[in-house]
Amino acid sequence: MDPDSEIRVDFPPYLRIYKSGRLERLIGTDTVPAGLDSATGVNSKDIVIDAATGVSVRLYLPDLTADKTEQEKKKMPVLVYYHGGGFLLQSAASPTYHSYLNSLVAKARVLAVSVDYRLAPEHPLPAGYDDSWDALKWPWLAEHSDMGRIFLAGDSAGANIVHNTAVTAALRGLGAGSGAQIEGIILIHAYFWGKEPLRGKMEKMWEYVFAGTSTTEGTDDPRINPVAAGNAARLRELPCKKAMVCVAEHDFFSERAKAYYEAVKKSGWGGRAELLETEGEEHVFFLKDPRSEKALAMMDRMIKFFGSD
Repeated sequence: MDPDSEIRVDFPPYLRIYKSGRLERLIGTDTVPAGLDSATGVNSKDIVIDAATGVSVRLYLPDLTADKTEQEKKKMPVLVYYHGGGFLLQSAASPTYHSYLNSLVAKARVLAVSVDYRLAPEHPLPAGYDDSWDALKWPWLAEHSDMGRIFLAGDSAGANIVHNTAVTAALRGLGAGSGAQIEGIILIHAYFWGKEPLRGKMEKMWEYVFAGTSTTEGTDDPRINPVAAGNAARLRELPCKKAMVCVAEHDFFSERAKAYYEAVKKSGWGGRAELLETEGEEHVFFLKDPRSEKALAMMDRMIKFFGSD
């Protein structure tokens, strides 16, 4: 049989990997160009931030009135957003994420950076983590925004990246004297796993996400299971003053995200944690039906979080 047509691993409805090594993504490959969104007045632009890796960001600017001074514009909070897709799918140019961020930026009046990190299995983790950290350190942000008010947000795998980027910031810092500070983090339907009770296909997929790297803990690796024994101590060092964890009642990951929320509260961390649970909904429902009452309510809660003390 032709190895280019013989399936080695099948992860429906997401992707297939053939014995030849060929990868076929079944969803999450559509893209839309950046530019002015007529419905919201938000303008976006794609910018390569690392020529060596080709990693880029999609920058979103709200409609700013002409009478605002450059200094006033620089006071806008910064939202760094990490898209979902299991580390395997989607991009910053996805029509789903592009539409959502246009709406969020218009309502929240923030400067947003959507990170187009490299995907597994072609680029196994920690490549995506490294790209996400580099985007947070992108020099342009310090010149054009209020780096004392940084928010990290993401859904699914992107929420996992939010946590791990915050942990990295706690370990490495954001630059002495820069004034940069992560004010808050938002984890939406976070992609956290563990060996118990989630063995099976989900654990197999993690092997491809982290293929070829050293991770002896498997799905109890602290990057995927931050509340496993011995991992929770890192939560105490989160470098922000507030955290918001969003869960959906029928989401496969909801119990893991709730455990994360409880572990953060009990860790001795000095910030404020809040939990938003949406009843009757599934994983990333707000992207599937962004104009639904519950999706709009979740966005309003996020905007309130940006402005709260």
